[in-house]
Amino acid sequence: MKVILQKDVKGQGKKGQLVEVSDGYARNFLLPKKLAVPATADNINTVKLQEKARREKEAAERQEALELSKKLRDSSVRVTAKSGAGGKLFGSVTTKEISTAIKEQLGYDIPKAKLVCDPIKAFGTYEVKCKLGYEISGSLKVEVTEA
Repeated sequence: MKVILQKDVKGQGKKGQLVEVSDGYARNFLLPKKLAVPATADNINTVKLQEKARREKEAAERQEALELSKKLRDSSVRVTAKSGAGGKLFGSVTTKEISTAIKEQLGYDIPKAKLVCDPIKAFGTYEVKCKLGYEISGSLKVEVTEA
């Protein structure tokens, strides 16, 4: 019996795949647990439309990431920090603080997990990489100043 998998099934295939399984396995396991649906013409067309929509969405997100990387290249963010004796920072400037500054100053919502840099422990200007997805990365300048 041919079925279309609704979820990943170990040993059978991934979600959206059309697979041939035994009738008993399909009737007694896959169909009752809603892991698959019978491969009717209607269901096959639905899967094809969903796949097309997913590809279009990925293309749009990739284009958005490219545009954001171009905008970030020319941007800089200012982060203020408290300093101690000798001009050293109390603690360090982390990706969380940089992410917050990007959102406040530039209006882009980039999660801290997507920012790549070592903790900043001195004043100055630093280059921070941003992983934007789909193997696209951008970089922006972060200027650390005294509060």
